[in-house]
Amino acid sequence: MVDPQNTPARTRPGVVTISTYLLLLFAICQLISVIISLATIGTVREVMEEAYRDSTVEGAENVADITVVIGVGTAIFLLVVAFALFGLGLMNLRGKNGSRIATWIVGGILFCCTGFNLLSGFVGNFSAPGESSGDMPSGEEIQRRLEEALPGWITPVNILLGVISLISLLTALILLALPKANEFFRKPTQQWEPPTPGGAYPSQPGYPQAPGYPGTSPAEPGYPGTPQQPGEPGYPATGGQPPAGDQGGQPSGQTPPSDGPEQPGTQPPTDRPG
Repeated sequence: MVDPQNTPARTRPGVVTISTYLLLLFAICQLISVIISLATIGTVREVMEEAYRDSTVEGAENVADITVVIGVGTAIFLLVVAFALFGLGLMNLRGKNGSRIATWIVGGILFCCTGFNLLSGFVGNFSAPGESSGDMPSGEEIQRRLEEALPGWITPVNILLGVISLISLLTALILLALPKANEFFRKPTQQWEPPTPGGAYPSQPGYPQAPGYPGTSPAEPGYPGTPQQPGEPGYPATGGQPPAGDQGGQPSGQTPPSDGPEQPGTQPPTDRPG
């Protein structure tokens, strides 16, 4: 017998909670990087324009604009995706296995982007488009000019933020793959409990009562009572025989003898012998 109410509640392991905090740390590092990028974007643009001012290569005057747009756009994109990744981390706290899979996918892409950004440097080793020529500045020269124009703490801070971002993101993804995390994200199975000896099985829920039919038609009026037939007229009391004239062989004027006793006051027949 399965009782869903007795299904034990899942306890969130600490590795899932720590993973979400590490994703938040990664998002904060990206936010700081964007703030630094926006604060120094004006100086970077001036250095790039000055470096390519004397170049005769076609399109060299647009290198500064292209470089600034790519750098700022990449930083903002990483910031948005980083906070989206933190949103997935909040869903991981609820045990959503789909959000964990999405965290691995998005986190893997961000790990590659952050690693590449760290290796190339935030202000990179710039290279000019097209073929190199004598009047084109090299990447080392541009890097030297940027280091001279920017504060000395910019490069170390960018490197530190990149390292912290990589470590926190990689650790968060690994924690979500540990066995304890797998048990938490696994769909809980309902436990089967054997019936108690002597106990009755739970009754099936009754079917809903069918709606009643509309009221029956009113009763038909009763038939009128059958009138009693009038009683048949009673037969007349048995009297004497009909007159002799009515019977053959009887003399008229004589009444036949009565079967019963003579009634008082009745004269005896005259032909009876005395």
